[in-house]
Amino acid sequence: MGLTVCRGYTGPMNEESERLDLRMPEGNEVFAEVTEMLGANRIAVRCADGTERTARIPGRMQKRVWIREGDIVLVDPWDWQDEKADVEWRYDKQAADQLREEGHV
Repeated sequence: MGLTVCRGYTGPMNEESERLDLRMPEGNEVFAEVTEMLGANRIAVRCADGTERTARIPGRMQKRVWIREGDIVLVDPWDWQDEKADVEWRYDKQAADQLREEGHV
């Protein structure tokens, strides 16, 4: 029996190499935390600007990106109805932790 070699492993990562290059808000997009799943592809979010909004999960994300309560998302508030928004991006746990450490959320 031979020794199995894991070719992709380069050793422990240092703190600098763990930092991810994250998608940041563009235009009037804001960070938000999912507070409640409402059903019918809608979620309740608490935005970084202090507003509670109902956000819509667009068709391109349905059944491809799973969103749960407590997730950090990027939402684009509607121009004509400020209490509603569209979800543009969902951050995974590692990216969300990095956003919290850097003070964005």
